[in-house]
Amino acid sequence: MHLRTRMTRLLAPTLAFSLLLAGCGGGLSAREKGAIAGGGIGAATGAIIGGDATGAVVGGAVGAAGGVLVGPSIFKDDPKK
Repeated sequence: MHLRTRMTRLLAPTLAFSLLLAGCGGGLSAREKGAIAGGGIGAATGAIIGGDATGAVVGGAVGAAGGVLVGPSIFKDDPKK
């Protein structure tokens, strides 16, 4: 099986679970939701572009950092900013 296909099959459920946590987590602040969503999206993107675990780790870290910064503007209706 091709590496990108394997990575996509591995990371797609992880990304879906991350978005589920970010969207449905009643106890999470906007920054936390942003970090989870950004980390999941960044890890999936990094793995697909980089083709290995290093890309996933770097993408996840960058995505989580970006999510912390952007999360409060995305989740504006969240009372726990």
